[in-house]
This record gives sequence, C-alpha cells and structure tokens, in this order.
Amino acid sequence: MARTIFFFVKLAILVAAAVWIANNPGTVVFDWQGWHVETKLGVLLAAVLILMVLAALIYRFWGFIARGPRAMARAREEKRRLKGYRALTQGMVAVAAGDAEEAKRQARIAHGMLSAPPLTLLLAAQAAQLSGDETAAARYFTAMLKNPETAFLGMRGLLNQALARGDRTEALRLAGEAHADRPEAGWAAKALLDLELEEGRWAPARKTARAAAKLKAITPESARRIEAVTLLAEAEAEREAVRAFGLAKEAAKLLPDFVPAVAIEAKAAFRGGRLRDAEKLVEKAWARGLAHPNLAAIYAGLKPDEAPVDRARRFEKLAATRPEAAESRLALAETALAAGLWGQARHELDALLAGGTPGSARLYRLMARLEEGERNDLAAARRWLLQATEAPGDPAWICARCNSGQAEWSARCPACGAFDTQSWRETARTAAPALASSEPPRALPAAPTGAPETAPAAPAGTPPPVAPSVDAARLIT
Repeated sequence: MARTIFFFVKLAILVAAAVWIANNPGTVVFDWQGWHVETKLGVLLAAVLILMVLAALIYRFWGFIARGPRAMARAREEKRRLKGYRALTQGMVAVAAGDAEEAKRQARIAHGMLSAPPLTLLLAAQAAQLSGDETAAARYFTAMLKNPETAFLGMRGLLNQALARGDRTEALRLAGEAHADRPEAGWAAKALLDLELEEGRWAPARKTARAAAKLKAITPESARRIEAVTLLAEAEAEREAVRAFGLAKEAAKLLPDFVPAVAIEAKAAFRGGRLRDAEKLVEKAWARGLAHPNLAAIYAGLKPDEAPVDRARRFEKLAATRPEAAESRLALAETALAAGLWGQARHELDALLAGGTPGSARLYRLMARLEEGERNDLAAARRWLLQATEAPGDPAWICARCNSGQAEWSARCPACGAFDTQSWRETARTAAPALASSEPPRALPAAPTGAPETAPAAPAGTPPPVAPSVDAARLIT
C-alpha cells in the first residue's frame, strides 16, 4: 500500500513539472564548437532524458558482457551443487531402505558433485557398512577424523565398529576421546559410562555418571544408583577393612533399603572386628522391613562358634523386631531345628502353613527335617520333600540378562558380566542360604587377645561364614 501511494506521488510530481514547463516554454540558446543551437526548454530536457536512458542501457549491456562468464560459472556450480545434494538425499533414503548398491551409487555421484564435503564421507561410510565392507567404512570414518567438522562423527562411527567387533579396549579409548572432545554430547557420556561399568572402572564411572545426569543422558535416580552400586563393588573388592566399611557405609546412605548395601556394610564391619556394629546393622535393617535370607545368613555367621541353642535365642531377638515377616519365622524355625527345639520349630512352621502364605520349597524342606528330627517319621518327611519338588523354587539373585541365579548379590553378574541386573526372585535352581544345621559350622580364626565382644578378623575379602545346611533328603537316605 505504501509503495502504491509513493508511486502516485512521484507521478503527480512529474505531471506537475511537465505542466509547468508547458506553461513556461522558455528558449535556450548556446554556441559550442562552432555550433549555434537555439531550442525550447522542453525539447532540451527531453533530449537530456533520452541521453541518460541510452547511457544506462549501454552501462547495463557492458556489465552483462563483463560479468557473463562468471555468472555462467556460478550457475553451473549451483546446478552441480543441487544435483549433488539431490544424490546425497537419495543416498540417505537408500541407506534407510537398506539398498546398499543404490546408496553406494548415489554416494559416488554426491562425492563427484560436492567435492567431498563432510556429508559425502558419512554417506559413503554408511553405504559401506550396509554392504558389509567394514574395512572401507573404517577408512571413511578415519578420513573424517582429519576434518574438524566431521571428526566427532568419524569417532562415533569407529566407536560403533569397535563395539560391534567386541574390542572393548578400543571402544573405551574412543568413548573417552569423544567425551573429552564434546563434553556436552549426551551419547558420548552414556557410551563411556556403559563401557566403564562393563570394565569395572568404578571410580571413573561415578564421575561419568554425574556428567551424564547433568546432560540428561540418564536420570538422577540412575546416577544415584550407579554411584551406590559401584561403591559396593569397590567395598567388596577392598582388602583393607576400614576403607571397605567406609565405602559400604557411603553406599548404604544412598540406598538405605537395598539389602546388598546392608549386607556388605555388615560384612565389612565384621572383617574389621566390629562384631556389635555388624549385629546392629542387621537388626536395624530387619526392623525396617528388610527381612532377607542374606541378612539372616550374615547374622548367623557373625558368631560361628556359638552353641545352636544360643544361636536360636539370638535369632529370637532379631525376629522380634519383625515377627510377622515370613523370613523371621523361617529363620527361627531353621535355628530351632538346628538346636533341637522341635516345639518352637513346629510353632513357626505351622504358623506359616496356616497363615495363607504360599508354600515354598524351603518351607517344605524344613517341615521334612522337623518330621524326621522330632518324630523320626520318614514317611511324612518324604511327603514334605515331594511337595518341595513341586513348589516354587527358592528365591535367589536372578540376572535379568542371562537369567542365571546366585545366592549372593554382586555388582556384575558372574555369568554374563552385566552391571546391576540382579533382582531377588523365585528360581528352581539356587537355594536360599541356610542359617544353621546339625553339622558343626566352619570356624574362623580366633578373636584377637583383649578384644571384648569382637568377632575374629577374617582374611581380607572373606565374608562372614554361613553354616552349611544338611538337607533332610540326605539324612533320610
């Protein structure tokens, strides 16, 4: 609208000037180079205007002649560029569609048209990978490292190749370089974290986990758990008892309701000769609702040389903090059986059977031991053992990746090496740890002289012993 108004304003000015000149037609006379010119003012102005138009046309024509070759070269280059980017697009589509031959053909066209820009190398590498030529792909990725714009992409490609062929050392190196080069890249931090956890580099993994959480590559909850689990892994491997206890205590603060954290902290306290501290750790955890066979096994092993009756009485104190828990009743029944307290064992086992709790193989095996030990009723014991074979398996720490079971938790699955994949659930393959038995427990070295109420210091890395169980089936046979 404004341009239209401005046009009409200019037109009005020109019309007004023309009318003014027509109303005032003066005469112009001049002599030049022997020429005598006499004309009207309007004619002179028209002649000047025509000359100006001719000059402008001649200037534009000359400019077209002078700039023509360069303009034509730019047009050709633009046409090549458009053709190259069209080939690049079609090549990416071919890669997505899995057409290796078409991807390689379009990569060659794009490389020739675009003078090997970064994206053509990437397309060529992807086409080579798609056709199974990992050597050519590695060559392209390595070439990308020479260009600052593509070095990061090349590093990622080489990292993926190293992971695919199982070269964890090379993959860890490349992931570290990628994270150092681009600390703001979430995928680099996550890749480095996964490799550090897989290789058991616990301290660097905690640092990387914090960086990955800041980049939102993992959640803050995941970073917190990774820190706690790596601390537990270090505590288990630590030979020095005081440092192991400190690491486990720090992990337990991060995951206070995680049974392995309490178990490892109690083991570390026991290794350092702090028997009462270890007992308190288990008792407090049990009172918080962490009634678990692993904790019961540790609690039993804290005093390996005590009499079975004393152990049963000590477990009464532990179970009193959570009397309604099924594990409390099972632990009491097991220690009572070992001490020959048949009435107490039957009371606890009958309560479990009558309480609506689904029967487990462990419960039925204890009933078999009770029938054999109290009444010497081998027929009843066999019936309970038969039920044990048909019942759900005893819980264990089951790996979510390989489905292998272990009685003791570990940061990495012993079977497949996966990090923090174990959960406590039923299995038919691994029995829960036993608390006591009719066989004498394995003894630890004697307690240090003059150390009141302290457990003997076990060798570094040795957990509290657990008395082996004698299954009723073996006693029957």
